[in-house]
Amino acid sequence: MSRKLRIGALASGGGTNLQAIIDRCQDGSLPAEIVLVISNNQDAGALERANRAGISTLCIDHRRHASREEFDRAVVGALQEAKVDLVILAGFMRIISEIFVEAFPNRIMNIHPALLPAFPGLHVQRKALEYGVRFSGCTVHFVDIGTDTGPIIIQAVVPVLDADTEATLSARILEQEHKIYPRAIQLFAEGRLRVEGRRVSIDPPDDRCPPSLVNPAIH
Repeated sequence: MSRKLRIGALASGGGTNLQAIIDRCQDGSLPAEIVLVISNNQDAGALERANRAGISTLCIDHRRHASREEFDRAVVGALQEAKVDLVILAGFMRIISEIFVEAFPNRIMNIHPALLPAFPGLHVQRKALEYGVRFSGCTVHFVDIGTDTGPIIIQAVVPVLDADTEATLSARILEQEHKIYPRAIQLFAEGRLRVEGRRVSIDPPDDRCPPSLVNPAIH
């Protein structure tokens, strides 16, 4: 039996995306195991979720480090000691430095609740509603030294409804996040992702084309 992909997860908050990945690992549908969860917040719900699942946890408080680089060195050291193959950011509210990216080139994934490159950063559903877009969604991408600028792996599209609030739109997007993040990790675990410049190709490809989406619908 081939060795399972070893995942290190970084989280700052409640960890619902982390839970979706834990569930997929435990039911055997994702050929991977989360071996370490690190948080910069000792009260993060993600740590509790990991503890319930029997996963090793570690809190590294960024406030106890003199610089972002020093904090990243501590996190990178813990991940390397755990011999992780892939690092996933699951609601990790820290911008990582070049030190981190160089330690795990094309081996750090993040999920962002918008259709990148539109609306990077924070409060993205609010920005989408204010801008008046008809579609939003979520993106899993490899992490580079920019903010939400790395090569895109997979995206899900969510229509924006006239009655949407920031909360309702966020909730519908989150449902899709829980689907596409495990899928991106699965493709990585299967060795199917190839990064070529800004483009991520999938080998073998899946060229089934979904129907076009129009909002509001054309009748």
